[in-house]
Amino acid sequence: MRAVDARVRALESILVEKGYVDPAALDEIIETYQHRVGPRNGAHVVARAWTDPAYAERLAADATAAVAELGYGGRGGEHLAAVFNSAREHHLVVCTLCSCYPWPVLGLPPVWYKSPAYRSRAVLEPRAVLAEFGTVLDDDVAVRVHDSTSELRYLVVPQRPAGTDDWPADALAAIVSRDSMIGTRLVSV
Repeated sequence: MRAVDARVRALESILVEKGYVDPAALDEIIETYQHRVGPRNGAHVVARAWTDPAYAERLAADATAAVAELGYGGRGGEHLAAVFNSAREHHLVVCTLCSCYPWPVLGLPPVWYKSPAYRSRAVLEPRAVLAEFGTVLDDDVAVRVHDSTSELRYLVVPQRPAGTDDWPADALAAIVSRDSMIGTRLVSV
């Protein structure tokens, strides 16, 4: 990884030196993706939905507005839909055309999300893909695959784990992962 870091720094230096890139703009981009967007935002949304039924209703009705209530939004988060996992239904998100993804609430997309194998197999054999992530569902649980587009991106609200009824929202947010909000993993304690 050090060789890659060195190459990135060398490329950045050349681009800055030639005037192609403004260092302040680079710093702003890095700050944004390190501190303002990411899966901790989505985890906060999920925890709020788990602890506030009125918020969960607003999230189900208009996810873009409900997420904005918490101060999250921007590029890739303009048109969101929230889908809620239950004991009878599990949701999985994919973008079959490219890698449309709700950056403000999930951060940078994982490499596997953009891979052609995931993009096709998630649609054709979602249970097999889920099993590869360690998510094995009972046969009576319906799997719904949602295809994100530039016009509509999805956030999975995972099922709240049993035994967390008395947990505060910050503790709940800590157990929610990016992968659970894509639907490839379950939340467990």
